[in-house]
Amino acid sequence: MWSSRSLSPLLTLFLLHSVVALVSARGSSRAKWKTLSGDAPLVIARGGFSGLFPDSSLAAYNLALITSLPNVISWCDVQLTKDSAGICLPDVKLDNATDIAAIYQNKSTAYLVNGVPNRGYFSVDYTIKDISQVALTQGIYSRTNKFDGNGFPIFTVGELNKQVNPPILWLNIQHDMFYSQHNLSMRKFVLSVIRKVPVKYISSPEDDIEPTTNQTYGTIQKNLTFIKTFASGIMVPKSYIWPADPSSYLQPHTTLVSDAHEAGLEVFASDFTNDLPVSYNYSYDPLAEYLQFIDNGDFSVDGVLSDFPITPSEAVGCFAHLSANAAKTVNISVISKFGASGDYPPCTDMAYNKAISDGVDVLDCPVQLSKDGIPFCLSSIDLIESSTVAQSSFSRLATSIPEIKSGSGIFSFSLTSADIRRLTPSILNPYAKYTLYRNPKNKNEGHFLTLQDFLSLAKNQTSLSGVLITVEHAAYLAGKVGLNAIEVVLTALSKAGYDKQGALKVMIQSSDSSVLKEFKSKSKYELVYNILDDFSDAEKAAVEEIKGFANSVVLDKKSVFPENSAFLTGSTNIVPTLKASNLAVYVETFHNEFVSQAWDFFSDGTVEINSFVQGTTGIDGVITGFPKTADRYRKNRCLAAKTTPPYMQPVKPGDLLQLVTKDYLPPAEAPLPPLTESEVSEAPVPPISNSSAPAPSSGSSTSPPGSSQEKVNVCFFLSTFAVLVSLLLLL
Repeated sequence: MWSSRSLSPLLTLFLLHSVVALVSARGSSRAKWKTLSGDAPLVIARGGFSGLFPDSSLAAYNLALITSLPNVISWCDVQLTKDSAGICLPDVKLDNATDIAAIYQNKSTAYLVNGVPNRGYFSVDYTIKDISQVALTQGIYSRTNKFDGNGFPIFTVGELNKQVNPPILWLNIQHDMFYSQHNLSMRKFVLSVIRKVPVKYISSPEDDIEPTTNQTYGTIQKNLTFIKTFASGIMVPKSYIWPADPSSYLQPHTTLVSDAHEAGLEVFASDFTNDLPVSYNYSYDPLAEYLQFIDNGDFSVDGVLSDFPITPSEAVGCFAHLSANAAKTVNISVISKFGASGDYPPCTDMAYNKAISDGVDVLDCPVQLSKDGIPFCLSSIDLIESSTVAQSSFSRLATSIPEIKSGSGIFSFSLTSADIRRLTPSILNPYAKYTLYRNPKNKNEGHFLTLQDFLSLAKNQTSLSGVLITVEHAAYLAGKVGLNAIEVVLTALSKAGYDKQGALKVMIQSSDSSVLKEFKSKSKYELVYNILDDFSDAEKAAVEEIKGFANSVVLDKKSVFPENSAFLTGSTNIVPTLKASNLAVYVETFHNEFVSQAWDFFSDGTVEINSFVQGTTGIDGVITGFPKTADRYRKNRCLAAKTTPPYMQPVKPGDLLQLVTKDYLPPAEAPLPPLTESEVSEAPVPPISNSSAPAPSSGSSTSPPGSSQEKVNVCFFLSTFAVLVSLLLLL
């Protein structure tokens, strides 16, 4: 499916000889940009916002205009019909991007395209009247098809200009030789259309041989001076500029951009998309990739071709040229989730040091106890989840404990502290089912820290404001294993000097209210109540109960913006309710991987964070395994502007779902319930028993209530998106 998105051949030339002069509305800071003109790079929306809506549809083009830079370019891949009409469609075959196979059943044909046999539905076999019966559909199977019921018509170039009125239009002329073989002339079409439509750019990714010189495009690329005689610039896949090795790690950049600029040619990079795995160097952060191409200190491409134009718009308008010491423009805390666990094995020295260098405010340590009572920072009490223990001699210690989790595990209290120190950490891969794996070079890097080691590390970091210590399963450890997690933590904090005035802020987190009550009776630390399940609100009695033992609350993302089939359905009242009672609210867990985000967030972690920060009554912080993304967000210059640009406005939950037709709507789900007092209250932590850890056993069990397993959200507008909603609903 993805091979069709790459421009073929690898070099695209764009001509301007017969076209209106280029506009130059690219920004005023000419000195900052290392583009050919000195202006800001251009953002080109491939088929509009084709990362969400069907390519070249009205919705895609309109969404690109209302979520991107003011001078965003609308890209149209031109195909010719049997009667010479030029239509906007991503491929010479209509199969993957339309419903033509259902309209004209069993009418496929076979042709040679660039010498390669192809079977399908070709535009050359249908008149524009025939095409009017066909609707656009989503052609990338990994993207949502929920908008296919809208019957989006296929536009001619003239209709696109009339209905969308794009500020800048780019025509990409494909398969000229193929159309010539069918007695159709792209040249005549272009000469005709530019007299009627204000086209600014025309590009031509022709066959492997450039017809006027009889040379391959790869050869021509080596002679940039010659290209300048008949073209104003080149468009190449991003890998021509910044290649990656077969293992998906970046190599040194080429000299293509600087060489082309020296020859007077602009360079545009293609193949940008938010929902396709890229180099591990970017940590699944699409914004980081765009910045690599426009703000790397050596050069800037002159523009990027993207399926998700909101993200390069953010890069150009909000994040490029930020200094390392840029001031924060929004006051939210960034709290780590097992350190920088998106880049390294969780709770290792490597993950913690990366989180610190990435700008985290609060470093977290989920405390688990060894058999001999030594506290370690471990992401789970089950060592299988974060180490290779299951492949070691300790695999014999696997046991089933329904009170802790469903299924079997190898638990920290079954190993001595010396045993745990020798374990090999293993990186978390919460989205492995989608073949999205975290940095394999780092998968076993680092070593686990005791709580004492962690506190010593944090204490020496001037950039940190505090530490977050999580205590779970204290009741089980006390009653069944004979370990006192609460006293162990308090002793470690005191020993490290955290109970002294002037020390880092200490936050103690638990999903067990009785644990927090114990800490409150014995310390002055900030207490954080982790609400594991999803709720729409909190009853007054529940809030009063929480205030009795906690200063702040952690919510899951779905408690703030509920979802149905990865679409936001609206927003809840739980944040304003908690804030009204002077409880701080933190939200978890933010990941960079696009499948962790609702469709509404455009596969962009920055859009998601912005929507939670700007689109609520004011959360106090975000919890993330990718603190670099969150820290960069709060420094972006757009939040300090008098008028927030459209690409930095929060999404409006529920707007996107309104564009799904009835026959494509997901089944309705019951609304989230409010949090009640009975769900907050817990039995007291039992006294410490003289029991030892249970012997290994086999067997299965049901999942215990209130499981602390991290939830995996399988997912993906802005307030101005309401404009698009209204427009389309009136069609």
